[in-house]
Amino acid sequence: MRIRTAVATTAAATGILAAVAAAPAQATEYTSALKIKGIQYDAPGSDDNRCSGGNTRDEYLTIKNYSSSTTVNLKGYVVKDAAGNRFAFPANHYLQPGDYVKLRGGRGTDSDANNVVYRQNCNFIWNNDKDTIYFYKPSGSRADVHSYTKRDNDRDGNGYINYHG
Repeated sequence: MRIRTAVATTAAATGILAAVAAAPAQATEYTSALKIKGIQYDAPGSDDNRCSGGNTRDEYLTIKNYSSSTTVNLKGYVVKDAAGNRFAFPANHYLQPGDYVKLRGGRGTDSDANNVVYRQNCNFIWNNDKDTIYFYKPSGSRADVHSYTKRDNDRDGNGYINYHG
């Protein structure tokens, strides 16, 4: 009886250790409170990057603070695409736990109250067919990354993809 118990306990412990050892291999998430929640990579309508009357501001990246207790300052975080286009958050913008910000193209006034930061650039950054979004912490370590293709990741064709709920 003791042998069976020991064998069962050893098997259970081995199973737990295997599950714990397998967990990091299965985890694809980076250790960061801030993650990419979603992206409107294809602004509705025909692409028009004029600063006045264009629709660049309708292309946006949503970044959310998934922490349950930590407020995070976006200053120094960097967003890049596969071609190397980049935006670094230049000013303090605090995200409370559960809060989000929309990083929009075009020009505008950043607002904590309206959860928006503008890139102050009227060129589109995200490709309408496929791209990769890189999100870096101020330290330079990667906070999150997602690749998309219009065909595979946007089943309804609305130009919006959701990553983290």
